[in-house]
Amino acid sequence: MPDTALFFTPDATIIKPYALMDLDDTLFQTMRKIDAWDIPTTAADDLVCASVNRDGEPLSFMSARQAAFFNWLLHSTDLIVVTARDTDEIQRVRLPFSSWQVLTHGAVIMTPDRQMLPTWAAQMHQTLIALQHKIRAIQAHLQHAQPTLRVRLHSDRFCDEHLVIYISIKHPDKDHDALKTLAQTLPQQIDNFAQDFYVHVNANNLAILPHAVHKKHAVQFLLDQHLEPRRPSFGFGDSLADVPFLQCLDWYGTPSRGQLHEHLHTSLTDE
Repeated sequence: MPDTALFFTPDATIIKPYALMDLDDTLFQTMRKIDAWDIPTTAADDLVCASVNRDGEPLSFMSARQAAFFNWLLHSTDLIVVTARDTDEIQRVRLPFSSWQVLTHGAVIMTPDRQMLPTWAAQMHQTLIALQHKIRAIQAHLQHAQPTLRVRLHSDRFCDEHLVIYISIKHPDKDHDALKTLAQTLPQQIDNFAQDFYVHVNANNLAILPHAVHKKHAVQFLLDQHLEPRRPSFGFGDSLADVPFLQCLDWYGTPSRGQLHEHLHTSLTDE
């Protein structure tokens, strides 16, 4: 039998894995979702404020277990953010991240010193500049066809040029079924929609994104170009849209609530 002790490494020289993590509804959530999901260890004294709203008021919280999980990740891994939040929204997260950040559904990669990665920014610039007219035409169509919806353009600067990245939509009455129906019918409403765009919907959030903008593409670029290939990687996400980026990693998982968990639960129940 081989000496298994040879496979173990002292703490001083251990190789830290990469942990690539979605944020909202994976590491923290709003009080409304804490109550709806009946998350444990969320007594008032246990809660940790993880993000604030535009007015600086507490918005999202970690349970005691989530806080312990986050502290373990921060201490034991190279923790990389992978989120739909853009460069403004990430500033409202009150957690001490210090590594790479994949933001805005993958349109932006921030280096550990908080600079936009130039090579990725140039790649996004080339793609997005050709889609500006189409994105604004979709926005105009939505505002005319369904004026009650909350339609917002998300944008950033790429190669010193301000460009729209994607469209987000919320229903004022949180009618999730209405957003699902819109997601299904959009390709029929707009000529050649599927040629350039895809739709992601999760609860009261619908996003219309260019095919080039995806967490998976940005994560794969990091893995190929900037992360050490001998270091293991794992990640967590709560959304079906997270699955493609998670499949780039060695291991992945999901919280025991949220869209991905519900999808898996339904699939297993139907078998």
